Amino acid sequence: MELRVACLLIGMLLIQGSDQQSTPRKKPQLKKDVQSNTAIEELQKQINDIVADMNLLKERQALQTVCLKGKKIHGKCFLAESQQKSYHTASEDCIAKGGTLSAPLSSLENEQLVQYVRESLGTDARVWLGVNDMLSEGVWVDLTGSAVRFKNWETSTRPAQPDGGSTENCAVLSALSGGKWSDESCRAERASVCEFKIV
Repeated sequence: MELRVACLLIGMLLIQGSDQQSTPRKKPQLKKDVQSNTAIEELQKQINDIVADMNLLKERQALQTVCLKGKKIHGKCFLAESQQKSYHTASEDCIAKGGTLSAPLSSLENEQLVQYVRESLGTDARVWLGVNDMLSEGVWVDLTGSAVRFKNWETSTRPAQPDGGSTENCAVLSALSGGKWSDESCRAERASVCEFKIV
């Protein structure tokens, strides 16, 4: 009987010793898993950062190409498109290139845009502006939907511009009139100038 009790005690001690030895083995494995997951997450973050940097470089390179082909004015690059298109087609084409139809924010920017239009498209060119009143008649907004602060409507003619009512909802800049604006049907076909913000 004593032998049996002794064997039981030795067996329990061996089991307990085995449990204590196996516990430390599990902890280092768990620690290794945590370290591996942390390392993987760090690598993924570095990869994401590299991809973001590459995309930014591609954007800057594309913008530099635009600036080389077009003209830089007040923190923007402008690129003229001589092919005549409807307002919506011209706008979509600018967006596809990463820009928008130009919308001068000041008298100086309007003058410089007119000068660029004359140089690149001719002295009598008429180009679409990124300005319209499609949503609410008489409320002129840019392509982001923000109210237009600077306006250069032709007011010396009779009737003064904008005069088209609900049939003429898109703005055009005329190089011949020195950069004055008029409203026209959005279905008309005009040249355009795309605007790209410099990063």
